[in-house]
Amino acid sequence: MTANSRDQILHDFYRMMRVYKNGRVERLVGTEYAPPSVDPTTGVQSKDVEIAPEINVSARLYLPKTPIPARNFLFLSTFTAAALLLAPEHPLPIAYEDSWLALKWAASHSIGNDDEEWIKDYADLDHGYLGGDSAGANIAHNVAMRVGSEKVEWINLNGVFLNCPFFGGKDPMGNESLTTYAFQKNFLDKLWPFACPTTTGLDDPLINPDMDPNLSCFGSKKVLVYVAEKDVVRERGFYYKEVLEKSGWNGDVEVVEVKKEKHIFSVFYPKSDNGIAMLKRVGSFLNQHKANDMFDSKNFGLASFE
Repeated sequence: MTANSRDQILHDFYRMMRVYKNGRVERLVGTEYAPPSVDPTTGVQSKDVEIAPEINVSARLYLPKTPIPARNFLFLSTFTAAALLLAPEHPLPIAYEDSWLALKWAASHSIGNDDEEWIKDYADLDHGYLGGDSAGANIAHNVAMRVGSEKVEWINLNGVFLNCPFFGGKDPMGNESLTTYAFQKNFLDKLWPFACPTTTGLDDPLINPDMDPNLSCFGSKKVLVYVAEKDVVRERGFYYKEVLEKSGWNGDVEVVEVKKEKHIFSVFYPKSDNGIAMLKRVGSFLNQHKANDMFDSKNFGLASFE
């Protein structure tokens, strides 16, 4: 094989990845690996656990510095944001299936599964939450749909948090046709069928919730959506609220817009003023069922998906 053929690009998703005709995948982001540790600032501990080793499904757990039995939250995450959407090696719907498996595994500790002592001893399994950033927010939505449709009695889902959710559709919406965004609509339109080869198209319910005839079955009564003013998928976040409410779903959804920010700003700049403000708002959302408790950001471990 010549050097020229090795360098021929089949799919070019600049800023994210390139796929070459010889099968080589060059990842431009999401290649870093952070091992489990104890955060020196917050004292939050983390560790990796195997959920289904036969299919290589693992999770990372987080525990506050001073955990209180049955009152602390544990956040499940893959080791890097990109690992959730590793097309072409692991195309969708694998990420949906793996996330659903992880949720069931965590929740099963309420019915006698003693696999993981951190969950058994410290997790409040009566109040579960899903959340994610960008593609991870898409996954959180679709897992919540599965919670509502399959009705596993031992999964208690109190709320869903979506940060700059990766939703789309065949027809442009709002300012999606503008070319001033880092990721334009035509880029995302090409990315979706690459990530999900079995998709029915850009109006697939997996990426366009408005096309889901079962949207009213969404498995949580509370949803918090964050959008960024300078994000190409901004309008999709507002539209998500609209279609949820008109579907017949019986719940409350709030959209918060952050001015002057771009896509998943809190992931890239978590210590910025807007990043910290969002963290505190999410903490309040997660603790909404604790009427007499106050949120302490130093006792809060967050795993987010990009």
